[in-house]
Amino acid sequence: MRLLLEVGVEEVPARFLPGALRQLEEHAAQLLERERLGHGALSSLGTPRRLALEVAELAATQAGVEEWVRGPSVRAGFDEAGLPTPAAHGFARAQGVRVEELVSRENGGGAYLFVRRFREGQPAQRVLGGLLPELLSSLEFPRPMRWGEGSHRFVRPVRWLVALLDEAVLSFEWAGVKAGRATRGHRFWHAGPVELPRAGAYRATLAAHLVLADPAERLAAVEREVERAAREAGGRAVTPVGLLREVADLLEYPTAFAGSFPPAYLSLPQEVLTTVMEEHQRFFPLEDAAGRLLPAFVAVRNGTDEDLELVRHGNEKVLRARLADALFFYREDLKQDLERRRPALRHIMFQESLGTMEDKAERVLGLTARLVRRLGLKGAEAEGTRRAAFLCKADLTTHLVYEYGELQGIMGREYARAGGEAEAVATAIFEHLLPRGADDELPRTPAGRVVALADKLDTLAGSFRAGLVPTGSQDPYGLRRQALGLLRILLDMEADLPLGELVQWAWDIQTAEETPGSRTLLDEFLRARLRGLLLEAGVAAQVADAALTADADRPDEVHRRAQALADLLRRPELGDICTAFRRADSLSRDAQSTLVREELLTLPEERELWRALQEAATAGEDRLAAGDYAGYFGVLAGLRPVVDRFFEAVLVMAEEAELRRNRLALLRRVSAVFGRVADWTALFPLLG
Repeated sequence: MRLLLEVGVEEVPARFLPGALRQLEEHAAQLLERERLGHGALSSLGTPRRLALEVAELAATQAGVEEWVRGPSVRAGFDEAGLPTPAAHGFARAQGVRVEELVSRENGGGAYLFVRRFREGQPAQRVLGGLLPELLSSLEFPRPMRWGEGSHRFVRPVRWLVALLDEAVLSFEWAGVKAGRATRGHRFWHAGPVELPRAGAYRATLAAHLVLADPAERLAAVEREVERAAREAGGRAVTPVGLLREVADLLEYPTAFAGSFPPAYLSLPQEVLTTVMEEHQRFFPLEDAAGRLLPAFVAVRNGTDEDLELVRHGNEKVLRARLADALFFYREDLKQDLERRRPALRHIMFQESLGTMEDKAERVLGLTARLVRRLGLKGAEAEGTRRAAFLCKADLTTHLVYEYGELQGIMGREYARAGGEAEAVATAIFEHLLPRGADDELPRTPAGRVVALADKLDTLAGSFRAGLVPTGSQDPYGLRRQALGLLRILLDMEADLPLGELVQWAWDIQTAEETPGSRTLLDEFLRARLRGLLLEAGVAAQVADAALTADADRPDEVHRRAQALADLLRRPELGDICTAFRRADSLSRDAQSTLVREELLTLPEERELWRALQEAATAGEDRLAAGDYAGYFGVLAGLRPVVDRFFEAVLVMAEEAELRRNRLALLRRVSAVFGRVADWTALFPLLG
């Protein structure tokens, strides 16, 4: 059997559609499993006007289930002679079975009487009548809406419902709408109801009414259409993946066309042109074979090519108006250089608790100066880095950045060049905002890295100090992105910049009143983001935890240590290390002191372990100083025989208090040498 569920809605924002379809498929799989309804492939489909689910090979009935009904304990159900008591007879009578059919089973540490029952599955049609409304109610959205007098909340108001099991309509009502077999075609070309004869006819019927319901099929159609229109216009389309997906999720049936704009607007910086076209008009810029922008674009219409010339004219008119504004803003901005613009930052609020953008710029400048000294930058490089930090926020006062916030940093670079600043300064102004997202590039110049670190440290420290901590999916200040950017830069730099020290620098210069516990929250927040980066790099969760627990102050070192631990998993030394650590740590975990008094080491095995431990500590530090984790692990593995001999010959928990404390301190020292690089307990589950 094939199931089709479609919920028709008002226009869903493109950014909500992928998440909604993912939830629809995942929640459906969970609910079908819960209800014991076997099935084949699940497919979520959707356009701005509909969310749909197809389930192939759905079982006609639920799978039956075996149930055991518990009654009294065996002791209460049978007397000493083994005869059933009134309790056993009453339980059997209540369950409609003979007392001889009662079964004894262990449960909760005792023996109880049970009756075995087999519950037949219900027909799928009956089950789905309650399951499908539950499925729709389970979907969550960033900004759900309520409408009319009902209490339902959904991504947008619901206008129709389709629910078919093969040819049969599944009867239920949800959000005040009754399910039926009537869908809708394209809003403008096929606005009326369209009857579906059966669930399997969904895609073909919609396609005949100018709706491509499959997002992947629609994306492929957008790509083909854009390439065709660009080729006919004599250019090559610039097609960012994100823009292609967004356009595909904005429409139901794509038809692309080319348009043009006056060549005079090519005097604008390329990033201005592409931002206006891509971010604000959802157009694809065109370029020639050499990669130079052409005075042309490709747009995608939601519908057929009917009256396409009129549509082209309208889009060209809108774009010309935007480009005219951009050119005016650009020329006005060039009349004043960035340094003279900087004082105007005092009129732009950064955050109420953290002051103005001028306050932030001053903090960034102070942090940059400390980083310059810490990294040993000299001469022109140091001066250029400080200059970039001084000017990095000034473009926020320009007309173009005010109008197009995406151009922050980009226009700072352009205006710095126009104002005669050194190229290193201009580049660092652009780079200080990198990375802007998870897949974005990192700053590549020394000045760009330093100012980017300073900017992100200030935002994180100030926000957490003021209590502006991300919760759940809410992160209005983009602190997760800032933290990931900070850590990615530190991983890339591989410089001696302890994270805790950097955060403390930024923390101490904040003016916001400190929220209790906020510094600890920031440390935990950064550690969690670093763990996420390790997992993304393919590091196992246990290995990441082992590396992070030992020390998370140098992200680059944590990454190298995690990689070394991952390699160690495939080597025999791991067993020796974990065994030696486990034996030493389990006894000494609560030891109060690590002070070892040599005169109390009375047995040869104690003295042997003490000598081996000192040699291992010295050799191990040499290995760590050279970044040789494999060598350090070899040193630790070499302690295994000495530790074994110690435990075979020495009674750690001696009656004499001084001996007992000294031996525990010795084992605590052993545990500390092992724990220098990893929390080995996190790896115990991987030992089998």
